[in-house]
Amino acid sequence: MEAHLAQFNIATLRHPMDHPETAGFVALLDDVNAAAEASPGFVWRHGIDSRDVDDTAYADPLTLVNASVWETPQHLRDYVYKGIHLDTFRRRAEWFESSAQVMWWIPAGTTPTLEECQGRLAFLQEFGSTPFAFRTPGSLPQLVIRRHELEDPAVQGLLGRLNEELLA
Repeated sequence: MEAHLAQFNIATLRHPMDHPETAGFVALLDDVNAAAEASPGFVWRHGIDSRDVDDTAYADPLTLVNASVWETPQHLRDYVYKGIHLDTFRRRAEWFESSAQVMWWIPAGTTPTLEECQGRLAFLQEFGSTPFAFRTPGSLPQLVIRRHELEDPAVQGLLGRLNEELLA
């Protein structure tokens, strides 16, 4: 099964988006996002400004989230550590108090939900790097999990077998 790399990061701004101290970051957002979308290997992104995603997920207006999908880890690395993103990345301490990131493999052609992103980050923070959720791809084996509806006959069959084994 072909897989793509999903990444999610969450950061807390030092000041609100409309504060003069954050103006430099805000001025770069469109260019940074455009650079991502034009990068080789880019597949999809949620958006950097939390206004682009479900605002109810994080009540704090200083919390910004970003989720994206890339064809390979190298494509993501090339974007993050070259060009305008690198310049912005180097200045992150000016604008952000804290941040956290998680990566994981997803089936090609799918995109993560915000809830999935939050779950992977929580898993990483509790258990550390595993094939399910990690900080950097590398020596861990590739684990790809495809989502299925609970009503799917294959899922129902698996649940039946698990119940038999667990209750036996």
